Amino acid sequence: MNQYRKFLAFSLFAVITAGFVSCDKPGNDVPENPTGPYNLSYGDSIIYLKPVAGDYIVKPLTTRPGVYSGFPDGIEIDETTGAINVSNSETGLRYRITHISPAGDTTKTMVVLSGITFRDYFYILANGDSIANPIYNASESRVLPVSGSNFDDDNTANTGGCAVKTDNGKINLAESIRKGVFGANPRNDDQKTIEIKYRINDASGKSQNKLKVLLYWYETMADVPDYVWEILNDRTTEGVFLRGGATSTDPTFTGRLQKVAKPRPPCVVIVAH
Repeated sequence: MNQYRKFLAFSLFAVITAGFVSCDKPGNDVPENPTGPYNLSYGDSIIYLKPVAGDYIVKPLTTRPGVYSGFPDGIEIDETTGAINVSNSETGLRYRITHISPAGDTTKTMVVLSGITFRDYFYILANGDSIANPIYNASESRVLPVSGSNFDDDNTANTGGCAVKTDNGKINLAESIRKGVFGANPRNDDQKTIEIKYRINDASGKSQNKLKVLLYWYETMADVPDYVWEILNDRTTEGVFLRGGATSTDPTFTGRLQKVAKPRPPCVVIVAH
């Protein structure tokens, strides 16, 4: 009987020990020596800012050894873990996240950091083109949920002369000129950076978000300098920031854009006629 009890005790100890050992092993989603294709994913293609204490961080569902990077400029990403600091990133844009393994294998995915932006565009007032519409979640086809949302949350933009509609986020450019956003007598190449704080009634839980918009003023299209044309052409050609943009096939040109492309602040170019 004593030998039988000892046998049962030993068997029970072996089972419990095996259970503890199995719990210490990493899960299948984070293997010690990962092999096979890497499914780089953050769980959703759209990442929303959240009302949390401190910075809001979103990690990949699975992390692998290697180097992570984001393109274009404006996203803060941990090179080792791929974690995105949404609070410190420029929202309202699409980003390409790239992972390069120690063996040189490359994996990419696209994510949108939820928010609004504006098109880099020439608005000609004489043609009645005087309203800059916000673009929601990096796609002009997505409907901005305005019910329960608030734009220019602290009234900074309107106080500075930029006529932002607080109920829908649209910028009335003609009204902005009348309000003196560039002063009483605008001159060619006058510029004004406006910060717009806003809260959208969506999955962000009305977290306060923000963006800066760069306004330019010119009397005619002939007065627009080359450097402004270059900024808009580069952004249009790269086509990463908004869904549906064209992409350059020239490796030299694309390489140059990889270094200089900065989608923020959006350039709203106001032209009198």
